[in-house]
Amino acid sequence: MNDTLLAVNNLSIHFPTESGILKAVDNNSFTLKKGETIGIVGESGSGKSITALSIMQLLPKIADVPYGEIQFDSNHTANDGQPIDLTQLPKGTIEQIRGSQIAMIFQEPMTSLNPVMTCGQQVIEAIQLHQKTTFSVAKKTTLELFEQVKLPDVERIFSAYPHQLSGGQKQRIMIAMALSCRPTLLIADEPTTALDVTVQKGILELLNELKAIYQLSILFISHDLGVIKSIADRVLVMKKGKIVENGTVDTIFNHPQHPYTQGLLACRPSLNQHLKRLPTVEGFETGKIETPALVDAQSIAARKEKIYTGKPILTVQNLATWYPAKKNFWGKTTSFVKAVDDVSFDVFKGETFGLVGESGCGKSTLGRTILGLEKARAGQIIYNQQNLLTAAEDAWKTLRKKMQIIFQDPYSSLNPTQPIGLAIMEPMQVHRLWKNEKQYKEKTIELLETVGLSADQFMRFPHEFSGGQRQRICIARALALQPEFIICDECVSSLDVSIQAQILNLLIDLREKFELTYIFISHDLSVVQFISDRIMVMKDGKMVEIGDADKIYENPQSDYTKELISAIL
Repeated sequence: MNDTLLAVNNLSIHFPTESGILKAVDNNSFTLKKGETIGIVGESGSGKSITALSIMQLLPKIADVPYGEIQFDSNHTANDGQPIDLTQLPKGTIEQIRGSQIAMIFQEPMTSLNPVMTCGQQVIEAIQLHQKTTFSVAKKTTLELFEQVKLPDVERIFSAYPHQLSGGQKQRIMIAMALSCRPTLLIADEPTTALDVTVQKGILELLNELKAIYQLSILFISHDLGVIKSIADRVLVMKKGKIVENGTVDTIFNHPQHPYTQGLLACRPSLNQHLKRLPTVEGFETGKIETPALVDAQSIAARKEKIYTGKPILTVQNLATWYPAKKNFWGKTTSFVKAVDDVSFDVFKGETFGLVGESGCGKSTLGRTILGLEKARAGQIIYNQQNLLTAAEDAWKTLRKKMQIIFQDPYSSLNPTQPIGLAIMEPMQVHRLWKNEKQYKEKTIELLETVGLSADQFMRFPHEFSGGQRQRICIARALALQPEFIICDECVSSLDVSIQAQILNLLIDLREKFELTYIFISHDLSVVQFISDRIMVMKDGKMVEIGDADKIYENPQSDYTKELISAIL
């Protein structure tokens, strides 16, 4: 009996570009057995999602598939019991298979769901498209699916629109829709990337349960090795369109053979070791592997003594930032969303102060309030003995030079029509830091080189850079005014783990070189613990725990912090 559900043989997918043919997938082969979960891991642009889209036959028209086949063991297509090649099927046949036998969960549920249809309507539509059934039967099936994916109050969610649900709930809707026609193959393309660690853990547990119930085969795509390890039976590692390693979870994670795989595993921050710098993929690929240097207790003690013997550079006292939630007929606010609610802490000069918690806990609002980008309702923010909440406009002009922010999404932070050199130069010109154009350009090139870019990239536009390079540009721009205090707002969250390691190392280097003070905001406790001296944990606008970074991890006091730590994969 053949137990192979899917066989991809010598698949190549090419895209024409201005600089020639891009080999997005380059002569790859692999098989997926019935009841098996294969994890595909690799950086952005490695070909993971293109491989998934080719199986679904959802490639853009511009794509060229010069050779290769995708054999699928379909039980519901007249083919004498033989596997069918998905690449050769007519449009009508593939539409019958897509959704009913092969289903896909996409990365971003908000853009995958129709914003003007209720969640229940969207699942019913999928059921009735593939099954001849009445509305009432389809509704009953939908409600049962919502219960199976562990959504609360299924009747309410059935009638809710996507914007009324959390990210985790929207992803559960997508899973219910994918399972609505009982497929044999489920493709999950980065389904947990945009989710908090606790929500991510729940989704992965759910997929494992549903796999057993529905006897699914799963192709799970992610750039997060921890996620792949927790769900997959076998792992494919992809780089620049090629599968560079293929093996069981135990083999890949405990005995990796390819330098790229070794580098991916090594550059993830560890909660069990306190490294001075993170290893990088490049080091493994070039053979320039340095033994990771651990931060010894003596160095930690000396750093703490240097930081904490001085006065705080920032003191936040009883800070509250509320947003109107409901208003009455007369326009008077009757209830508030308490984004930041009575929060107090100090930050010392040269310190990296970590701020961690799930989406919606108030981390970013707190950071933006400190910088005057959001209006506080109550409390005090004292920066170098000056109350920022009562500072005049003229005072803020001086403060803006000293206090900067690096945002999460580097692409939307940059003007797409402005060369990056001019974007870095602009704040220096606004504040008239230098005398002439020549000095401005020299300082800009110096900043580019400081963050690992080059002078010949001065006139290039944001779209010509990778995500990691764009984040370096944003860091250079934040440094342009020679600040002493920077808020890093989820500035590595959207990056691949290998690029993340480079940016974290860069931030540490810059902290030492320019004597910077950071507030580092993230929902990833392992990243925060690596870079921070102290950590504050937030939940629902309130501080739930604050203390030394290592002690928070080793001996968390609150149940919420314990939950965050247990969710780390």
